[in-house]
Amino acid sequence: MLTSFHGKIAVSLALAGSGVALPAVASAQEEDSGPITVSANAALTTDYRFRGVSLSGGDPAIQGGVDVAHESGFYVGTWASSIDGGDAYGEMEFDIYAGWSGDVSDGVALDVGVLYYAYPTEELGLDTDYWEPYASVGFTLGPAEATVGAAYAFEQDSLGGDDNLYVYTDLGYALPSTPISLSAHLGYTDGALAPPFLAGSADDNGLDWSVGASVSSGILEVSVAYVGVEGPSIDGFTDDAIVGTISASF
Repeated sequence: MLTSFHGKIAVSLALAGSGVALPAVASAQEEDSGPITVSANAALTTDYRFRGVSLSGGDPAIQGGVDVAHESGFYVGTWASSIDGGDAYGEMEFDIYAGWSGDVSDGVALDVGVLYYAYPTEELGLDTDYWEPYASVGFTLGPAEATVGAAYAFEQDSLGGDDNLYVYTDLGYALPSTPISLSAHLGYTDGALAPPFLAGSADDNGLDWSVGASVSSGILEVSVAYVGVEGPSIDGFTDDAIVGTISASF
């Protein structure tokens, strides 16, 4: 999605996300500290894959963020990652987001908000930053979880005057009596940020997917996932990859 991302600069857009599938209030070891909860997270990943596309050129990335949540469900947060964006996008993605999340019924949670993607180290003076409202519904049944969601980046100059719709579903299952969790993801992009389009195809829609597993211990989590996308396979950009991540939540 950046100059080196085969097409992002061509449409003057920014990638669609914060590592994210979609960013949400970061996981944390929460304590009873009154109506406001502050949490932080840090991670080292072998490849920053966002919706299947590598934004770190296939190389490792350092990531981290801070969230502030109110007991009412409203939250604000920031998240950043190192990227390989060349002069047009620089070496860092910096995201700011705000929204509301909470249970709407037993086992059903809603998360709605808006996210702003910024590239503060870009050197060409291009309009690369953009906005993306998002919403998701999560379902929990025992050790199993499922989430369906969507993010819509409306028409903006940074997207080449185009828009982008992303819809996805995530599945998770925590193996009982173990620290191991399994996960699967399927997403569909229609618009300026579609993986095939970013890889140089005329196709402006496509799928991304992943399957993975993680092990948690205290504040630490180690995960591995196989990630793939539709469209032309470009090494270090849209090729299938095995991604390992170690993260901590505070």
